[in-house]
Amino acid sequence: MDPNQYCQDKAAASGSSFYYSFLFLPAPRRRAIIALYAFCREVDDIVDECTDEHVAQTKLNWWRQEISDLYQGQPHHPVSHALLPVIRDFNLPAEQLLEIIDGMEMDLSLHRYEDFKSLRLYCHRVAGVVGELSAVIFGYTDRATLHYAADLGLAFQLTNIIRDVGEDARRNRIYLPMDELAKFNVPASDILNARQTENFKQLMEFQYQRAQQFYEQAFAALPAADRKAQKTGLVMAGIYRTLLEEIRHDGFQVLTQRTALTPIRKLWIAWRTWMKG
Repeated sequence: MDPNQYCQDKAAASGSSFYYSFLFLPAPRRRAIIALYAFCREVDDIVDECTDEHVAQTKLNWWRQEISDLYQGQPHHPVSHALLPVIRDFNLPAEQLLEIIDGMEMDLSLHRYEDFKSLRLYCHRVAGVVGELSAVIFGYTDRATLHYAADLGLAFQLTNIIRDVGEDARRNRIYLPMDELAKFNVPASDILNARQTENFKQLMEFQYQRAQQFYEQAFAALPAADRKAQKTGLVMAGIYRTLLEEIRHDGFQVLTQRTALTPIRKLWIAWRTWMKG
């Protein structure tokens, strides 16, 4: 299969909100961001789908070697073939692709986070770095745009964490900081056993407010000169913030259900945000 088609199919099959924001990009940048997204999906799927931790580690190690081969002009995987012109055209550093793998690797051994500082490191690796690489692909003139992109990536990941509390708990993962569970008197067993309490709702409201703060912090950091080039990120934010509001409106029923927006609604938000600029 053509490498770009492989990445396109990988992105489309995921049903991710990100995919809808890519549709409005010029073809070269669209191919580039879809290749980056497909890479993220490949390494993320390893952690989510491999039940044997040693097999998952072996596959992640393979990808580390593949990144080395890619930067020597010798890719093997279809995604790597698609990334080859991307890393050259946009000068993407190998270190950042490896840092994404570092983040995925944390999922193999770290199923709890003591505080937000440790969780933030994870979020930066799996999302903030992706935000920075995406901003480079979209185009920028002011380095402050990279700070915007990193914070926006964190906001997206915090939204994902809120959405997926129940799904993650069924994998014995809790991405809500343990000290904050204690602060709101929510035992980990309540989350693992899907017990919805008033304390849990207050905990989730706290998480919601933090995510919103990162969205606002990101928007405040985006230089006006780069706003047009970074519209794709703003489209993503429009979709993700709508999802976050839906979760809150539903009373944070995230232990037993997974709130999602319909494809039509995502497309409408994407079009509306893009036209608004």
